[in-house]
Amino acid sequence: MNHTVLAGFSLSGELADLRAELVAHPLYRSLRSLEAVRTFMKYHVFAVWDFMSLLKALQRAVTCVEVPWVAQGNPEACRFVNEIVLGEESDEDGRGSYRSHFALYLEAMQDCGADTQPIRTFLDALRPGSDVPTALRQAGAPKFIREFVEHTLATATCGQTHRIAAAFFFGREDVIPDMFRALVEDLRRDFPQLQRFIYYLDRHIEVDGNDHGPRALQLLTKLCEGHPTLEKEAEETAEASLKARQTLWDGVLAEIP
Repeated sequence: MNHTVLAGFSLSGELADLRAELVAHPLYRSLRSLEAVRTFMKYHVFAVWDFMSLLKALQRAVTCVEVPWVAQGNPEACRFVNEIVLGEESDEDGRGSYRSHFALYLEAMQDCGADTQPIRTFLDALRPGSDVPTALRQAGAPKFIREFVEHTLATATCGQTHRIAAAFFFGREDVIPDMFRALVEDLRRDFPQLQRFIYYLDRHIEVDGNDHGPRALQLLTKLCEGHPTLEKEAEETAEASLKARQTLWDGVLAEIP
């Protein structure tokens, strides 16, 4: 089996192949009408939402969010994760104010005319205390959405920081800029009116590709500290995360009119 080395990791060729398949997924080429874009956003918004649970799990693991506060041992990791939380929960919105990336996405959906009812029904079910699987069923989420979100939440609550960081880097911060690059130029050409959606994609290409991605890899490397067992478990989680995204994209593609 071919291996590549990434910041001290010896990674299998399978992981690189999974990443390449995601970047070249036919879903991006299918978004040739406003109706197709609306369908994409209707389902993709669930992945925008569950990213925050993954990030918050990482914040809880490497910083202190408890009372009384107790200092953690890695201030660089604390700084990095807190900076990502700052951006994700209160980024510049392109209009002189601040929004969470999730709120930006909902606004982009409204501008596009995408159906926000499923995600809003899901959130309304969560607020009184419903568990995630129940809320997903109440929202009428299809199987491929339920499986993706539940996989993310299972990783976020696994209690193993290196696995959470692996899903965060390989499943999100590393691959998202390249996935969005495959999408945004066509949208900019064909649907310039979708300014909020294009702004959202551009922000992730810029911030994840130039800053968050490299620093997330540094964090993962630090957590594994060259330990073969931890690196193997991190790679297993990375592969599972990329396969979950592949299944999500396959499901969305099947829904495109």
